[in-house]
Amino acid sequence: MATKIAIVEDDQTISQMYRFKFEAEGYKVETAENGKLGIELIKSLHPDIVLLDLMMPVMTGDQVLTEMRGSDWGKDTKVIILTNMGEQEIPDNIKNLGVEAVILKADMTPRQVFELVKKHLS
Repeated sequence: MATKIAIVEDDQTISQMYRFKFEAEGYKVETAENGKLGIELIKSLHPDIVLLDLMMPVMTGDQVLTEMRGSDWGKDTKVIILTNMGEQEIPDNIKNLGVEAVILKADMTPRQVFELVKKHLS
């Protein structure tokens, strides 16, 4: 069975760029464009890992993560935060909610993100 990845990201260009990269590598990818849709996606997909943006409409990434960690369906799901926020802007609770990594989108190519995800799934 293919590894399942949920990408919760409001920027469709970024979301599709990652989707294409992961699908080319044989992963099953589903996307959501805001936090509320992201929660619905994660509940139904039960992904192996979530790529989660922080700044999104409807619900922010830290709100999504808080809800995930307080539930049976999301408490153990691996999460990588994708953001363009500076380190000082990232909410303090993110680090306490158990994420595999926090990465700056602008600093990493899709290949580097893929390699990071692969490392955390192995």
